[in-house]
Amino acid sequence: MRPAQLLRVLDREFLSTAEGHHTPVMLWGPPGVGKSQMVAQIAARHAVPVIDIRLSQMEPSDLRGIPFRQGERVEWAVPAMLPDAERHGPNGVLFLDEITSAPPVVSAAAYQLILDRRLGEYRVPDGWAIFAAGNRQGDRGVTYSMPAPLANRFSHFEVETHLDDWAAWAYTNGIDERVIAFLRFRPELLFDFDPAHNPVAFPSPRSWEFAHRALKKFEDARDLLQGALQACVGPAAGIELSAFVDNLDQMPDLDAITRGETVAVPREIDLQYAVAAALVGRAIRALDTPDGQRVVGHILDYAGRFPEREMGVMLVSDLHRAIGGRLFEVPAFAGWAQSVADVMLHA
Repeated sequence: MRPAQLLRVLDREFLSTAEGHHTPVMLWGPPGVGKSQMVAQIAARHAVPVIDIRLSQMEPSDLRGIPFRQGERVEWAVPAMLPDAERHGPNGVLFLDEITSAPPVVSAAAYQLILDRRLGEYRVPDGWAIFAAGNRQGDRGVTYSMPAPLANRFSHFEVETHLDDWAAWAYTNGIDERVIAFLRFRPELLFDFDPAHNPVAFPSPRSWEFAHRALKKFEDARDLLQGALQACVGPAAGIELSAFVDNLDQMPDLDAITRGETVAVPREIDLQYAVAAALVGRAIRALDTPDGQRVVGHILDYAGRFPEREMGVMLVSDLHRAIGGRLFEVPAFAGWAQSVADVMLHA
């Protein structure tokens, strides 16, 4: 399932705790596709804490707690890491990350916690959702086959990569537009992992964020930049991104475009992707300024000039995913939509 859909699933599962309909959710996927990031986004959206428990780093007793004598009986001290309404709040997310990397004896200790929301006398607060994530056995991670009793305690979702969803996240989180443009130009490189070869660096949604950081750190050290990019996304993808960035010296004047001046659309397809991504970023940053609607209007006008109209549609679609219905308030939007109506009908 694509990330945008999974975010809606997780959101509804979190909200369902208030009605008693919550089912623990297990996210499956290869490394670097954003499983943990999605859980964090849900918690941030609702302004609630996340308690991240890595079962792979625990012993069975770490969950059950420590026994102590109380008179003639033995009771158990509840681990402080487990959700507590007084200390952590009435609502939150209990996240069992790397659950498939935990030895069976440890994951067995979590059976009651996951299904019954309790461990002995301890109970998970009603407003807390339980999510888990892990790699599949073929992903070259340290994984164990999930026991059937544990698997039957979850609803299971496979995390897919999807460029539109990643681009929407990237614009929202300030990822360098050159990285976004490159992946629009080479979409197959968003995730390229071959477990048979077990690479140490490879393209993934996570490692493209690392590439964004490398651009910020090493752009003024050209002798280091290519090696830094290769260290993030692998040798081949790093070379391609470095060459793509070097070629952007031929970009048209973006300031002139946002001022509404007549600027030619570049012939090279890679530069067209770069211009489109850069203009989306300009539009997002300009929208909250006094001149925002005029700037976005000029960008919409430019989007209509691409020789391949699908390129302009991609630009505006990315912008819509980033800013939502505010795009429709720009006066120039109606004219742009009319100009591409036939493209949208046959898309």
